[in-house]
Amino acid sequence: MSRREWWVDAERALGTALGRLVPHEYPGPSLLPGWSRAHVLGHLAGNADGLTNLLEWARTGVETPMYASAQARNAEIERRAALPPEELDAEVLAATRRLAEAVAGLPDRAWDAEVRTFPGRTVPASEVLWMRTVEARVHAVDLDAGVGFADVPGDVLAALVDQVFGTWARKDTVPALTVFAGDGEWGSGEPAVAGSLPDVVAWLTGRTAGEGLRSDGPLPSLPAWT
Repeated sequence: MSRREWWVDAERALGTALGRLVPHEYPGPSLLPGWSRAHVLGHLAGNADGLTNLLEWARTGVETPMYASAQARNAEIERRAALPPEELDAEVLAATRRLAEAVAGLPDRAWDAEVRTFPGRTVPASEVLWMRTVEARVHAVDLDAGVGFADVPGDVLAALVDQVFGTWARKDTVPALTVFAGDGEWGSGEPAVAGSLPDVVAWLTGRTAGEGLRSDGPLPSLPAWT
């Protein structure tokens, strides 16, 4: 599958998770510590709008940051999290639609234009599709609505492991361990950790404590991956 297909599939999975939620579950805890399901949805809406801004930057050449500031981003998450469920759903769907329209309308030449992510990394606009795939896939799981990493295609899971190790490498925080999952191997050193790709991704992204994994030593504490 292409990255565009990965992204489309990820949005469908997010839609499935959203459709399974009932109103009284929105204030309940997500799998992301400190955030309710409503906070996760508020973040997803804001992320879609932020990535739309990056595609506008690529299309026009006019610098358009994802968010005005960290404070503005956080305030918008809180605002959306406080909305009634039906209004929050509408904002998530509207933001996702705006992103889809921006993707469809971006000229071929603009996909190579350089934009800057919220953490400050310069990437081609084509990276937006993968950035949204990560957000939609991981946070669909965080909604705790019956969509899990086992529902994610193996090639996307392997790319998520690449993403985690790549982020650690950029921050010079790669822990000493070697991970084996699927047909892949990541890292170096001990302990050696093995398991299914869904269980490995759940652990590497901080969604589990390592359930389902095998290791020849104690599992290490993992640094942040985002």
